[in-house]
Amino acid sequence: MKNTTQTPINSKYNFSTTAKDVIDGINLKGKIAIVTGGYSGIGIETEKVLAEAGATVIIPARDIEKAKGAMDNIPNIEIEHLDLMDPMSIDSFAQKFINSQRSLHILINSAGIMAPPLIRDKRGYESQFATNHLGHFQLTARLWPALKNAKGARVISVSSRAQRLGGVNFDDPNFQKTEYDSWKAYAQSKSANSLFAVELDRLGKTHGVRAFSVHPGLIPTTNLGRFSVNGKTTVQELKTNTRKDDTNTKSNEFKTIEQGAATSVWCATNSILDGMGGVYCEDCNIAEAVPYDSLKDNGVRPWAIDKDLAKKLWILSEDLTNVKFII
Repeated sequence: MKNTTQTPINSKYNFSTTAKDVIDGINLKGKIAIVTGGYSGIGIETEKVLAEAGATVIIPARDIEKAKGAMDNIPNIEIEHLDLMDPMSIDSFAQKFINSQRSLHILINSAGIMAPPLIRDKRGYESQFATNHLGHFQLTARLWPALKNAKGARVISVSSRAQRLGGVNFDDPNFQKTEYDSWKAYAQSKSANSLFAVELDRLGKTHGVRAFSVHPGLIPTTNLGRFSVNGKTTVQELKTNTRKDDTNTKSNEFKTIEQGAATSVWCATNSILDGMGGVYCEDCNIAEAVPYDSLKDNGVRPWAIDKDLAKKLWILSEDLTNVKFII
């Protein structure tokens, strides 16, 4: 019987595993993948190993020239324009892919921003919630026909251990009444990433679409922290901006970009996860579900995997984006 709960499994990989380790021996020839954020940070390593395994990888990019520069000498890459803060851009990108009549086997929603000052999109939505969650929600909805046509697709939602800071504020997700806190907003968006995978998997599994959320690890060498001190996330921020009372120091160790991409690639490609989904993963394994008051560094909190909250977020997301999933 397959594991369908938030319980670690007998994975042969661990904290130190790289994306190349995970992809070794896997042939993705004929498969199509889309990786948002695929031209910076862990996204580059993610799309690189998928492409080298034979997949055609499409990279949505706000800056086409920057993406082209980052993709030099990587095979099987296509680059298209996409701005996750712009609903019309999302629709245009997705429609172009749908018009190609190709199936979509892997969708890795990896792009994100972390802890910026308060920025709003044209709709008035807070930028982290809009980019990290709502943009990917709309993108996945628009790509749904291609995912369903793959008859065995996987959607990976890149979350973070920052989900430990708190869940979604359903009364005020865009900080219109609540004083803005950049880290609480980030945590909200990362909990939303996890909840999205829970509900997408529930709805999609009868169509062969399985969904996973991922904590890639603490990776100080990406540009995710460009809004922090000197344009880089500080060591102190990475180690402390989740909880103040951690007792387990293991997850305070940093990963390389190659290690940080591993869990996304594992969730997207490994056969051990066949028949599974709707779970939060870390260190190339299904993470442990821990209680609200846990002092553990790792593991996923209840508000990030609660099925009722996942349904509630789905309804809210459809309302905020004015986009309905036609399952």
